[in-house]
Formats: sequence, structure tokens, C-alpha cells
Amino acid sequence: MTRDRASGQEDAVRRRTIVITGASDGIGAAAARELAGRGERVVVVGRSPEKTAAVARALGAEHLVADFARLDDVRELAAHLEDRVDQIDVLVNNAGGIFGRRTLTRDGHETTFQVNHLAPFLLTSLLLDRLRAAGTSTVVTTSSAAHRFGRIDLDDLDAERGYSANRAYGTSKLANILFTRGLHARHAHDGVAAVAFHPGTVATNFSAASTSWFRLVYRTPLRRLLLTSADEGGSHLVWFVDGEPGRTWLPGGYYDLRRHAAPTPQALDDALVDGLWRRSAERVGVPV
Repeated sequence: MTRDRASGQEDAVRRRTIVITGASDGIGAAAARELAGRGERVVVVGRSPEKTAAVARALGAEHLVADFARLDDVRELAAHLEDRVDQIDVLVNNAGGIFGRRTLTRDGHETTFQVNHLAPFLLTSLLLDRLRAAGTSTVVTTSSAAHRFGRIDLDDLDAERGYSANRAYGTSKLANILFTRGLHARHAHDGVAAVAFHPGTVATNFSAASTSWFRLVYRTPLRRLLLTSADEGGSHLVWFVDGEPGRTWLPGGYYDLRRHAAPTPQALDDALVDGLWRRSAERVGVPV
């Protein structure tokens, strides 16, 4: 066998199927560019049909569209992925946002909590068979340092009491960490490794439509000095995609950029991990 042929076969073996949500712009699009550019099979998922198709077209990648404010969209997304792929090596739960006044989705959940937590919880749950089929797989979830001003109340997950855009966002990002710990506890033995990370304060269109003071930081003329570029944030995401669980990063852990960090005490509460998992499963209609 010639060296070129052997190299080609080795590259084919290494080619992974990587699904990235929130990939129509920002760090998701940046990570998709880097991964697709090296020959990985990347499925770009976004809310905007036009933007998602444009990113995928530029990469020669596949794309699917889903609005996480509609759980039926998430179910359809999972069904389309099951039709297209036999296994998923990496699922990146990157879609999310911060919103303005308190609203409920058509599913009856507070919008921030659904888009940032319930939707990726549902998607991951529906794709577990494809993740297990890979033998060893990774679920990377984009959380935030903002989880530190969130608080989970299992009896008020829809923020009926004391709502603010910032608190709702922080609570959803805290839920991302609890979800990651729950996924590790339940499915590490299936070969599914989970990690949550804060990508830095990235210069994207994040928070543009919200009433949060975050939007002022993102709109300032000094944003390029104060904020991290999307490419840099994307490179951090790729670090987790490429990393070896247990060696590069700790499964079930939370990272600030690439540094293992201690989250808030609530994130380390095992009873809360289990309680949120059960409440989330009940809300989206999947087995506990």
C-alpha cells in the first residue's frame, strides 16, 4: 500500500460527525469553519434559514434549521439527524440567547429557560442512541460565567417570581452546568462524555434584542478591546471537541475558557442535579 493511500484511509477513519447548534454565526460558525476545513463532517444547525444555509454553503457542510423556542422544531431536528447519520461523535449545544421581558413559549415555558436549557436537554435526550452508537462521544455545552448570578428554584423554573433578563439568563446557564453533571452521572458508562464551558465574553450579536445591560457592552465602540473575537471563542470550543475526556478535560466538569473552574455551590448540589433532570424530563416528555 502506498503512503498516500494509507494516509487517505487514516484520514477517513478519523473523520467525525459533529453537530453544532447555534452555528449560523458567532463561535458556533467559527468552530464549524475550523472543523469542516480539516475534513470533519459538520452539521450546521441554526434558527435563521438564510444565515444557516449561507454558513453551510461556504463550508460545503450540511445544515438543518430549528427554532429552540418551539420544542416541536427540536423534535423534528432530532428526527432529521437520525435519518442522516448513524452515529454522532460530538454534539455541541451552543444555541442560546438572552431576552427582554418575561414571555412564555407556545410550549408554556419561560423563553430563556426553554431556549437555553430545555431545548438542548431535549435534543441531547433524543440523540442518545446516536451518541452511544459512536462508542465514545462528547457533548459540549456552552455555559457562561453569568451562571454565578443565576439561581435554580425547582418550584419556579418559569421565573414567575422576581424575573429579570439577567437573572433568567444566569439561571439558564447554571442549568447548563447541572445538565452536564447529570448527563455525566447517567451516561458516562455509555461512553458519552459531557463538559460545560464559558467561552469568554465574545464580540457577537448576542443580547442585541434584549433589555439587559449586556447589550450596552456589546454595542460599545470599544467592544473589540473589551470582548473576545468569535474566532477566539470558537477555538476554545474546538479545544473541547478535539480534547480527550479524562486527559484534556474532566468529564462532568465546568471550564472557564480552558481552565477547570469551580462553579457556584448550587451547581455542585447532587440533589439539585437530579431534581432539575427529573423536572426537565417531565416538561419535555422524555423518560427520566
